[in-house]
Amino acid sequence: MTGTAAAEPTVTTFTSTVDRIDTTAVVLAETYFYAEGGGQPADRGTLGGVEVVDVQHRNGDIVHELAEPPAFEPGETVESQIDTAFRTYCMRAHTASHVLYGAGRRLLSDLGYGGFDISATIPDDAGGDEFGPAISGKVRVDFETTTEIDDETLTELERLTNRAVWESYDVTWEEIPRDEALDRDDIAFNTKTEEGIEGETVRVVTIEDWDVAACGGTHVGNTREIGPVTVLGRSNPGEGLTRVEFAVGPRAIRRRTTEHERAMAAAQSLDTNVTELPDAVDGVQSERDDLRNTVSDLRERLVDSRLAELRDAAVEVDGQRWLIGTVAGLDANALADRAESAVDDDIDVAALVDGDGQYLGVGTTGGVDAGEVVDQVTTEFGGGGGGRPTVAQGGGLGADGDAIVAFLRDLSGNVD
Repeated sequence: MTGTAAAEPTVTTFTSTVDRIDTTAVVLAETYFYAEGGGQPADRGTLGGVEVVDVQHRNGDIVHELAEPPAFEPGETVESQIDTAFRTYCMRAHTASHVLYGAGRRLLSDLGYGGFDISATIPDDAGGDEFGPAISGKVRVDFETTTEIDDETLTELERLTNRAVWESYDVTWEEIPRDEALDRDDIAFNTKTEEGIEGETVRVVTIEDWDVAACGGTHVGNTREIGPVTVLGRSNPGEGLTRVEFAVGPRAIRRRTTEHERAMAAAQSLDTNVTELPDAVDGVQSERDDLRNTVSDLRERLVDSRLAELRDAAVEVDGQRWLIGTVAGLDANALADRAESAVDDDIDVAALVDGDGQYLGVGTTGGVDAGEVVDQVTTEFGGGGGGRPTVAQGGGLGADGDAIVAFLRDLSGNVD
């Protein structure tokens, strides 16, 4: 049995003789259905009027898995219909991955091919819209490179890819001897899996003046057939690899439209236009930073003022002066830092609690163990903490701040 999907990808209706059947698994004498492989999903469609749900390579055969046992028998001739919309989508997506890799050749250092995959689904109620069939999915290419693919590089990859689509480069394919293919430096291979180079010949797909790769998938005849390509994002699936995900067709158009709508909305809210949006955002960020600094300065002044009040109200017990009280807006670390800096020749112990009674910071000159104070507070009110003899902190306290302050005032008379 032969499979000719890759060689003649535009053929979507054909007749063929049934070779054999095993319940729902059908083998034909010849088929144009694409069997899953190389990162490209299997074709969908019908065989003799029965839905084809999967197509796989098995023991040298191309096996069509049907949704139910067929009524036809081996030896009969059946008519098959490949889902044209899905086949076209896969052709465009697969070719787009080659174009993207070609863009990578022009931007990335020490480039190697790390993998490829088309993830695509058609909802059961797919009706499509003005952009075409309701195919939802994304495509990914794994680049093996020493170049960091940052936002600027990602944007340039997208630009170059769409430029190659616009330039309408011809796409061709041929079988060449395996040894000849391996000797050519211009052909991209998946060196990790060595997929596509198992036999005596290698199928090579060439995009005119742009890219050459070993590939057994279905492709369009010219890059202009791909349509717009929109990069969705990047990730790092493994050491030395950068995964770039992109969309073609309806999802690419919708993503670009959504991004443009949001950019225009953001520009309108900032009373500018999309072109000037980066400068406007820089201005807003600068104003935000200034406000943050102002708020931070005011908060520090409020804390300083509060500590001055508490210093004036410090209590003396057995020759030790305790500064005790609540200070709003500080976490355990900040309270501990402030308590440590509050002790001096006049203050021997500083115990500060946030207004909500969640955090505690204690600083001492050494006559009182700060860790012991924290331990007694957390024993009474829950939570935990720790630190050094001269500075310690606690958190997760379960009480009102004033209740903890009252406890500390009582404690100050009972700590040696």
